[in-house]
Amino acid sequence: MHYFREFLKSGHAPTLWASFLYFGFSCAVWVINGAMAPFIRESFQLSPTQMGMMLSIPIFAGALMRFPLGILAQYIGRKRATLVEMAGIFVAMGYGYLFVHTFNDLLALGILLGVAGASFGVALSLGSGSFPPRFKGLAMGIVGAGNVGTAVAALLAPSLAQQFGWQAVYGFAAVSVAVPAVVMAVYAKEPPDLAPHATFREHIACLFEKDGWAFSLIYAVTFGGFIGLTAFLPSYFYDQFGVSKVQAGQLTMLAAFLGAALRVNGGWLSDHWGGVNPLTGVRAITAVSIAYNAARAVGPTMAGLVFAQLGAGWVFAVTVTTTLVMWESIRRWPPKAHPPSKLPAERLWGGTLSGLRFAWHSRMILAQLVRVMAFSAAGSALWALLPVIAQRLGTGAPGFGLLMGCLGTGAVGVGLVLGRLRARFGMEVIVGVGGVVFGIAMLVAALTYITWVVYIAMLFAGAAWMSAMSTFNTATQASAPQWVRSRAVAMHMVAALGAFAMGSAFWGAASDILGLTPTLCVAAALMGVGLLLARPMPLRMGALHEVTQATPWDELFIEAEPLPEAGPVAVEVGYRIAPGTDAAFLDTISRMKAPRRRDGATFWRVYKDLGEPSRYVERFIVESWADYLHQRARATMADQALETEVRAFLAPGEVVRMSHYIAER
Repeated sequence: MHYFREFLKSGHAPTLWASFLYFGFSCAVWVINGAMAPFIRESFQLSPTQMGMMLSIPIFAGALMRFPLGILAQYIGRKRATLVEMAGIFVAMGYGYLFVHTFNDLLALGILLGVAGASFGVALSLGSGSFPPRFKGLAMGIVGAGNVGTAVAALLAPSLAQQFGWQAVYGFAAVSVAVPAVVMAVYAKEPPDLAPHATFREHIACLFEKDGWAFSLIYAVTFGGFIGLTAFLPSYFYDQFGVSKVQAGQLTMLAAFLGAALRVNGGWLSDHWGGVNPLTGVRAITAVSIAYNAARAVGPTMAGLVFAQLGAGWVFAVTVTTTLVMWESIRRWPPKAHPPSKLPAERLWGGTLSGLRFAWHSRMILAQLVRVMAFSAAGSALWALLPVIAQRLGTGAPGFGLLMGCLGTGAVGVGLVLGRLRARFGMEVIVGVGGVVFGIAMLVAALTYITWVVYIAMLFAGAAWMSAMSTFNTATQASAPQWVRSRAVAMHMVAALGAFAMGSAFWGAASDILGLTPTLCVAAALMGVGLLLARPMPLRMGALHEVTQATPWDELFIEAEPLPEAGPVAVEVGYRIAPGTDAAFLDTISRMKAPRRRDGATFWRVYKDLGEPSRYVERFIVESWADYLHQRARATMADQALETEVRAFLAPGEVVRMSHYIAER
């Protein structure tokens, strides 16, 4: 107790409790649709898919809105940002009370509920800002325990909905927002830990912090799983155990309350053991145990089989067991830390441009991105229309699950031998055969009504999809040097999933207009057309010398090194070549354009000295001195071998002369 009194005296306690109340109320509003899900489903006769959309949209919208709210808090202050957000919550609740009459209105409300989900970062920063570092974790834990609001929503919302109607609950929430708003306005004050306003680029530079991504992934699984589970539990208890709607909320309250209470303990542990050590137990969750394209089919299939044969409890038991296996694997074989870099750190915009520039000027990466987009866009038709296929076959939900199971089984089966197949036949054969097989599977699904034939086609479709998508992913990772590998993989994911998402929307709309059979036939035809890209854009994995960074040829001889952000920087490389070798020299040095542009140059040309015909100057421009240092470090052994070819044209006794210029006006 003495420790807790000392803790309260070390900071501004009213702000702490005001932040706790604000975050608790926000969490209650964030999951309010989940708490009332059984009522809403009966009112609108929602399908399972519609239920999933209704419950997931607020969670997704809340995640997206946290970043802009954090930026707003930097400029107007955290306390004012909370008041702005609570005004947004009032608007959302008013919309729910007055204007929700259809399922589409419900989805729009879900987006507005995301405003409440954005409260986390501002609440923790505001509540803990006045406390010293040794108590910071406990302060964050207390404010974070405000997610007990999910328990309050699960307890009160069903009872109120039972008595007054579920839409009236939005009205009660709209009125209740005055309580945390008044407490915040009267008792809270802005903490003193203010920093000078940074630029927008400096704000978003945090997106390139490696530790930030690691912790975000852990947070996405832990707190994201908590919120998702809290939203779905009322429906789960109501459907699976036959309890009343109010009892379903009460059972959910127990789970939500325990999760909120443990948050305070987590903050206390962070103060005493450090912020990283308490996360050791959940690091296994951050591991990716299976590739995305297999997991999206295998996971639901396995869960469905276990549920059908053994019951719901065993699904959770298997999940816990596999998580423990992952935890032990990571404990035994932790990843190696990246060596520290002596180069200036890249900013978000510059790093993004360098990644895009690399992809545009690297024929290997560009070919892989275009090919995966074409394959994913055409193939998304089958995935998007799978429920319609099941409906046409008359198999219902069990049949849809079996279709997914066949896709997953095919994907897992080919995954066991894919490495050997790729080594034997090569990447183009794997992708080509995968595209043909997947296209045939779409035609089978389009043209036949024989259920078992469609199931067999889905087995082959799953194997084909996994073969092609895994090959694209492997090619991308193996073709990018270490400095850009993560960005290349990110671009690969954006290309694949972006094309998949847009393709799914397109094929869904096309199916409404043309019907299922013509749509799948068109998609199969486009899959075949996409395979024709193999000729102009062949796939291959980069050789070792093409992805291994080399030591720069020459040392930098400059009198005073500029600041990293100084620039643009112009670099001139002079060559005096042997007489009669001009044409061959120009052909060879022209091949330098791609690696120079790929690694950072925004401009590249070769000039001939009019006063000395045997002298040529290679000139390229880089945005800043930091970018130039990065460009030098990015050159590969293949680039260095090309430079050796260029230097072979030098006249006897001549050397390459390099000059550096920096813009002054």
